[in-house]
Amino acid sequence: MRAGLARRGAAAAVAALLCVPVVGSAGQARTRHDPAAGAGRHFAVTWAASADRQGAGPAERSYRLVVRTSVGGDALRIRLTNAFGEHPVTFSSAYAGLQRQGAELVAGSNRRLTFGGQRSVTVAAGETILSDPLPGRLAAQSNLVVSLYVTGAQGPTSGHGMAMQTSYATSGDHAAEEAATNWTDSMTSWYWLDAVSVRTSTATGSVVALGDSITDGWASSTDANRRWPDYLSRRLQAAPDSPVRGVANAGISGNKVLADGAGEAALRRFDRDVLSQPGVDTIFVYEGINDIKAHTGVTVDDLTTGYRELADRAHAAGKCVVGATVMAYKGWPEYDAAGEAVRQGVNEWIRHSGVFDAVVDFDRITRSPYDRQALLPFLDSGDHVHPNDKGMQAMADAVDLAALRCDR
Repeated sequence: MRAGLARRGAAAAVAALLCVPVVGSAGQARTRHDPAAGAGRHFAVTWAASADRQGAGPAERSYRLVVRTSVGGDALRIRLTNAFGEHPVTFSSAYAGLQRQGAELVAGSNRRLTFGGQRSVTVAAGETILSDPLPGRLAAQSNLVVSLYVTGAQGPTSGHGMAMQTSYATSGDHAAEEAATNWTDSMTSWYWLDAVSVRTSTATGSVVALGDSITDGWASSTDANRRWPDYLSRRLQAAPDSPVRGVANAGISGNKVLADGAGEAALRRFDRDVLSQPGVDTIFVYEGINDIKAHTGVTVDDLTTGYRELADRAHAAGKCVVGATVMAYKGWPEYDAAGEAVRQGVNEWIRHSGVFDAVVDFDRITRSPYDRQALLPFLDSGDHVHPNDKGMQAMADAVDLAALRCDR
C-alpha cells in the first residue's frame, strides 16, 4: 500500500483500522507459512524496537506508544514482551489507533486489541505474546499508536530506553480514549511493545537492522524519523519494484557484538530480536564500534569471529545478510591508535572476506577525505562518532537496494 494513502484525510485514516471481530491465537510466533496468513500471504514485521531491562514500572498506569510503520498491510498484530521482567505483568486493555497530533488520535481510529479472544492478558516473566490480528488495512509510513493499560507491574520492566520519539503516559485506564486530555506525562522510551507486524504478499519481505546507538538513531532529530533505517524505509517505499518493503530497527544504544552491557550482546539477542521477526528476508549487520572503543583488548579475530557466527546463523535460517564497515571515530574520548588499528583490520575483513552476501561501505561514505580516521564534519553530529541527520541520510543512500535480496 503506497505511503501516500496515509495522508488522504480522516476518513481514510479511520478505514485503516476496521472495527470487526478478531480471530487468531495469541502467543504463537507466525512464520511466512502460517496458515492464518492465507494463500500467497504472510506476516511481515513493519516496526520493531529491541527490548532491554528498564527500571521498575508503576502499576495501574496507561502507556500511549507512538511508532512509525514501514511496510503496509492488513491484520495488524502487536508483540508484547516481558523478556526482562521478574514477575508476571497484566495488560488489562490494549488499543491500536492512528496519531493525529501529540497524544491525540484520529477520531474513530482507536480499536481494541485482543489476545486469544480475551481483552486482558497476563504475560509471564521472560515471555512474549502476540495479539490477535486486527482486520483492516494499515498504510505504510503511518504513525501508529498503541495504548496499553498495565496492571500488576513489579520490578524491572522490558522496553526500549532511547526511542527518539515522544510517547505518553497517565495514571488509570485511558487506553480507549482518543483525546489527549488525560495523557499529561510525556516520555522518550517505549515499554513492553517490541514489534508490530502486518499481513502482506509473500513476495514482500522485511529487513532487520542489527546495531548500536547509530542504528538506534542517537543524535538524529527526535520525532522526525531520521534514523538511517527510517531513511532506508522511505527509499524502499519509493522503489515500487523492491521486494523488500519492511524495515525493523534492532539497534540498542551502547550495544556490543561480543559482550553484554547496554542490552545483551548481539550474539545473545540475535534469535529474539532478529530471527523471531516474521517475514524477514534480510539482516543488516552494522555493529562493532562499542567493542572496539571499550579498551577490553578485543582483537580483529575476536570481532570477525562474531560476525561470522551472525552470518552463519542468518544463513542457516535462510536469510540474506548484509555487512557494513565500521565508521570512523577519531575525536571521541575513547579513540586511540590501538582501537583504530582494530577498526581498520575489521573493515578490511568485512570488505574482502566474502562472509556477507553484500557489503555497504559506511566508512568510505562518511569519512573525511582529509583525515580517514575521522567523520566528515558535514555529517558529524559533533561528538565525532554519531552522524547527524544528513549523515543518517547518507548512510541510507549508500545502500544498494538490490543488495537487500539474495538467492537464499
